[in-house]
Amino acid sequence: MVVLNKIYTKTGDAGTTALGTGERRPKHDLRIASYGTVDETNACLGVARLTLATEGEGTVSPMLARIQNDLFDLGADLCTPDNGEKLEYEPLRIVDAQVDRLEGDIDTLNAELEPLRSFVLPGGTMAAAQLHVARTVSRRAERLMVELAADDSEPVSAAALKYINRLSDFLFVASRYVNNKGAGDELWVPGANR
Repeated sequence: MVVLNKIYTKTGDAGTTALGTGERRPKHDLRIASYGTVDETNACLGVARLTLATEGEGTVSPMLARIQNDLFDLGADLCTPDNGEKLEYEPLRIVDAQVDRLEGDIDTLNAELEPLRSFVLPGGTMAAAQLHVARTVSRRAERLMVELAADDSEPVSAAALKYINRLSDFLFVASRYVNNKGAGDELWVPGANR
């Protein structure tokens, strides 16, 4: 259970923060940057959900609400590296079922879209543009997580890596879906302005 009764603790004033294990790390640490960028992705999704509400789209928003919750799970997973040490609690981990659900959501939305013949320029409706922003931020989170996982002393679970990889796929498909099911997509025309 999370209890936040005091928002400022002053423990980070010297430029460090605590992992879920209690270990303190510099705020510029790659693990901190990884879950910080996951949090940034989550904030982008919040803006996208607000935009969807004003545009009256009701299919994608509940999916995004589940994903926002999953992103807190992912942040908790990354905040507590599985380095074999015994903890006083069972750390929260991303599981394959969360990846499977995300894949199912991708398939559900993609079934109503025409196949692409070119890359899509980010834009269209405001919601589609917001989802593209979230997609690019999630890709940055993925790059950071992959870099973190490349260090043998910094464990990142396979399920966490799969989840963040599928998330950007979902956000791409969702952006097309809310863009009038792809009809509002503006396609890249290679060399158009030469």
